[in-house]
Amino acid sequence: MSEQTIAEAAILGILEGLTEFIPVSSTGHLLLAGHFMGFESTGKSFEVLIQLGAILAILSVYFARLWDMAVKLPSDRGTQNFVAGILIAFLPAAVIGALAHGFIKSVLFETPVLICVMLILGGFVLLWVDRRTIAPKYTDAGRFPLSVYFRIGLFQCLAMIPGVSRSGATIVGALLLGTDKRSAAEFSFFLAMPTMAGAFAYDLFKNRDALSADDLPIIATGFVFAFFAAVLVVRRLLDFVSKRGYAPFAWWRLAVGTLGLIALAIWG
Repeated sequence: MSEQTIAEAAILGILEGLTEFIPVSSTGHLLLAGHFMGFESTGKSFEVLIQLGAILAILSVYFARLWDMAVKLPSDRGTQNFVAGILIAFLPAAVIGALAHGFIKSVLFETPVLICVMLILGGFVLLWVDRRTIAPKYTDAGRFPLSVYFRIGLFQCLAMIPGVSRSGATIVGALLLGTDKRSAAEFSFFLAMPTMAGAFAYDLFKNRDALSADDLPIIATGFVFAFFAAVLVVRRLLDFVSKRGYAPFAWWRLAVGTLGLIALAIWG
């Protein structure tokens, strides 16, 4: 295992942690960065498996709330509604992700031009949604109607296309369905747990024969750096979007997508 590869895995792990929970597409950033760095992972599994670090970051930051939910779940209707909402929102992506896994990994993950275009288009959508002045109908992520949770889950399916962003799709969907900016981001955090855990488990299963012990140091490095970077983001993001909205992330998407297309035109 070369030092360069380990260093690249650390850089990509930091990139994953910093971008997973903001609406800029962590997978898109990882695939573009890996493309220009010449980083190749077995079956493109590195980009999925290191998300476990981001999952554990959410669990560590929200541990007290998750424990409280577990205690209240048998008897509290509000907690039952929230957990049911998370599961309902998770199901569409679970089904489509399983059915389209091969196409996603072999075609969409291998098309950097598509990633750049989706980053740009998503940036414009995020700017438009962020500037809407409609008063929100829902301000508590734990009290959305079940129909709203399900429709947010349908929006999440758009993130099967790298460059769209899982958090971006769920946040935009939630905002269009009448939530405020803070509760949209918070529900995206909670929905990330089963979604990313499911993607991790399914990808690991599908690539169980292709992965070897030689892949472990790279994946472990990315995982550790993703965890610490994601902790920093999760602890600060809700306050940030409450004050600044999502426009800064939209402009970031536009910049990265445009620069990516220019770089692809020059270097391929």
